Amino acid sequence: MDLSLRPDRRAFVVGSVAAGLALGFHLPGVAAEVSAEVPEINAWVVIRPDDGVVIRIARSEMGQGTLTGLAQLVAEELECDWSRVTTEFPGAGQNLARGRPWGSMATGGSRGIRDSHDYVRKGGAAARLMLVEAAAAQWNVPVAECGVTAGVVTHGKSGRRLRYGELAAAAAKSKAPAADSIPLKDPRDWTIAGKPLRRLDTKEKLDGSLVYGIDIRLPGMLCAAIKQCPVFGGTLKSFDAAAIAGLAGVRKIVPVGDNAVAVVATTWWQAREALERLPIRWEEGANAAVQQKTIDDMLDAGLGDEVTDQVFVGNSVGDARGAIATAARKIEAVYAYPYQSHANMEPMNATALYTSERCEVWCPTQNAESALTAASEASGLPAARCEIHKTFLGTGFGRRGISDYVTQAVRIARELPGTPVKLIWSREEDMARGWYHPITKARLVAGLDSAGNVNALHIRICGQSILAGLLPHALRDGRDPVMFQGLVGEGESRIGYTIPNLLVDHAMRNPHVPPAFWRGVNINQNAIYLECFIDELAHATATDPLVFRRRLMTGHPGHLAVLNAVAERVGWDTPPQKGVFRGLAQHMGYGSYVAACAEISMSDDRLKIHRIVAATDPGVVVNPAQVERQIEGSFVYGLSALMYGEITIKDGRVEQSNFTDYESMRLAAMPEVESILMPSGGFWGGVGEPTICVAAPAVLNAIFAATGRRYRTIPLRKHGVSFAWAGFFFTKTLVPEPASPIR
Repeated sequence: MDLSLRPDRRAFVVGSVAAGLALGFHLPGVAAEVSAEVPEINAWVVIRPDDGVVIRIARSEMGQGTLTGLAQLVAEELECDWSRVTTEFPGAGQNLARGRPWGSMATGGSRGIRDSHDYVRKGGAAARLMLVEAAAAQWNVPVAECGVTAGVVTHGKSGRRLRYGELAAAAAKSKAPAADSIPLKDPRDWTIAGKPLRRLDTKEKLDGSLVYGIDIRLPGMLCAAIKQCPVFGGTLKSFDAAAIAGLAGVRKIVPVGDNAVAVVATTWWQAREALERLPIRWEEGANAAVQQKTIDDMLDAGLGDEVTDQVFVGNSVGDARGAIATAARKIEAVYAYPYQSHANMEPMNATALYTSERCEVWCPTQNAESALTAASEASGLPAARCEIHKTFLGTGFGRRGISDYVTQAVRIARELPGTPVKLIWSREEDMARGWYHPITKARLVAGLDSAGNVNALHIRICGQSILAGLLPHALRDGRDPVMFQGLVGEGESRIGYTIPNLLVDHAMRNPHVPPAFWRGVNINQNAIYLECFIDELAHATATDPLVFRRRLMTGHPGHLAVLNAVAERVGWDTPPQKGVFRGLAQHMGYGSYVAACAEISMSDDRLKIHRIVAATDPGVVVNPAQVERQIEGSFVYGLSALMYGEITIKDGRVEQSNFTDYESMRLAAMPEVESILMPSGGFWGGVGEPTICVAAPAVLNAIFAATGRRYRTIPLRKHGVSFAWAGFFFTKTLVPEPASPIR
């Protein structure tokens, strides 16, 4: 290993570590570095002489609690004093320089814990073993006679005790155990993991001291605002820099790539105001002629059985088309799901410092390694001479897995070598030039036999592929497997029904609007399509929706268990109070089984969601309190999408610009959420995204029970439906728009 690539110790270790020990799981083929300042065995744990424990977290923290959960797993195996634990983020450049001891630094798909639990636990366990060995050697006793409690090693026979901080330097000289020899605790024996501990970042969030990317301040820093061609695919034609050159604070006007221009100034507001006054000419191109109807018509054209162009099969059992053609009864419906924006509370931002020798970026990112690649390419420097300093994220939802804003920040910083530049997108830019949840439509056709049993089902999805637009190399023979989440026969997002003849296919149609992963991704619309249509079939056959589902769930015990748990908790067999109606939904996503029952009432198109009971089986639960918060938060997100979430296109560009016309659910409209956690063990599922998908179909099915109206397109506000709230309702007349945009 090139020792010149060794990370800056002050950046790598939080605070002063005069004679501490950095410990972690030794990945095969990764050489350990030794430093006189901090004797370091590996990557995951730093133990200070005062017994303070710093746990390094490679995944991103964007409000979902991954930081605390991963720290719990390491601390559990380390058997340290939890009250002494703090955390830090290692840099992607450090990860590269040291042979990637932290593995993947990407956070998405509810994989932060479930994809890294094994090796981070081994990191903590390896550290514990080495510390115990150091104590045994000092006492000249067998290791088997020593035990650990809360960061203190004891010798049972003599009663001698040594704190971790006293053992760190000696343990640093020992050899790390082989990975396959490291035993892990049975989750049934956990005392730190598996417990509803308070999050490690709550206090700093409450007192305002937590540093997000937008909070970064560096000496001599300038700020940049950016404007991109409003039509996707368009380019920058020209701009008149002289028109704003004399404005206060303006330092430089920079073209960024082929489609954007940025103004750099002393403060961001100076940059933003100057940018608004900058005369810009765009080359909008052919996409400027695209309207929302253009896209809708494109999708409608792909829904027919006769369409075979760019049609990919995701699941096929028996002969669905043949069985439908000869069915005693055929039932058909078409559903649609719109573009949606991530609408992160913290807009896109990154701070870059470029010199001819090195490029450093401070940013909130869901994929620090992708950001490192972007910084390297934009700076023209090898990745070994770049670094990404990851900050906390003011939400991510998938948007911050794309590093376009990092590329822009570095390109701007290259024009001012040696000067740190912080790029911040305005709220309007963030809304208009994001990457969006893909638009799709679905045509569902069921064939029933003479007894009303479902003998065949064909689900034709027509719409946009995320992989085709974002990661084309991940397509499989042109097919996007992500399109079929929750509808496939095997894997982590299996369909929960047994239907003798089943066909699920996708007519791929890709408009010019860039698609991306959006919290929950394709299970969001697929759950609506399937669960609302199953509800339609139940009512069409005059069958109780719960009974109807149970009949189809033979061979799906995981799906059935969460559905039964919800039904039991809500008292499905007992009628609700007068005026209250119920709707069910179940699905599987990200390795977890989820189900929900919504209780609602309707009055003059005013929707009040009284209660949602939700059951989740993620296999293993690391922090029950945090899982419950994730479930509650996912319902906020899912219900916001149901009521408000729609991005529309006019003249090739996004029509929405801010939270005034892209709204979110208010706290007062939030229903009571009862979470049922039922980890069955044996697998690790996600919790950040799965329950989002059952929010909308449960409510939609309850609305049908209440009104007899079946809404097959969202958002509901297009149909005149509004949320009830403490005697008022969220409408434009009762809640006037602010006088100025909210930024």
